[in-house]
Amino acid sequence: MLTAKQHELIRFIQQRLEETGISPSFEEMKEALDLKSKSGVHRLISALEERGFIRRLPNRARALEIVKLPESAVSSSAAAPSAANDAISTAMPAKAPAPAAPANDIIDVPLHGRIAAGAPIEAIEGQSSMPVPAALLGPGEHYALEVSGDSMIEAGIFDGDFALVKRTESARDGEIVVALVDNEEATLKYLRKDGGRVILDPANGAYDPQIYEAHRVQVQGKLAGLLRRYH
Repeated sequence: MLTAKQHELIRFIQQRLEETGISPSFEEMKEALDLKSKSGVHRLISALEERGFIRRLPNRARALEIVKLPESAVSSSAAAPSAANDAISTAMPAKAPAPAAPANDIIDVPLHGRIAAGAPIEAIEGQSSMPVPAALLGPGEHYALEVSGDSMIEAGIFDGDFALVKRTESARDGEIVVALVDNEEATLKYLRKDGGRVILDPANGAYDPQIYEAHRVQVQGKLAGLLRRYH
């Protein structure tokens, strides 16, 4: 049995999927149902998920899939839900064609702590993630790091930015990379190779290049994009 709000939400999600192929955002669902906060949307979605009406697609921030619809949602003669009657008819599998799969417009990428744009600091492995527009990422595996320091400001990378990094162990001269030094500390710098040495160049005249023997430096990824929050 579904409540009136649960029924209203699943109909709204179904309508958006049919119109655009993309599930609505939590803000859009909050406004459509005239709720005071997004927490109410979370509770409704969790209830629908527990009852097997919808499924959240993994690693996507805005991807809901409708598994089945309430009987009244697939019956053309069914009346609209009454506010006085909070119980809706028992669910049954939808007879209408399945909605289009949600577009992969947002991807959740792992957020691995902070990285230095200055002197090397430890890159902290974390369990959190952050939503990223898929358009900012190309093929391959990616992760995010919060930038600390100002040594890359002339490359447009500022303290507090989030670096989007494509995981790789190789890079060409002139590319901005995540470099792990002595298997302990990581930094974000331009890569330059000079014989048996690796030079990590800053993009700030106040900082000197960091020069290491090649065996001390391991490339862990190269910059693919940036996200910035404005306060």
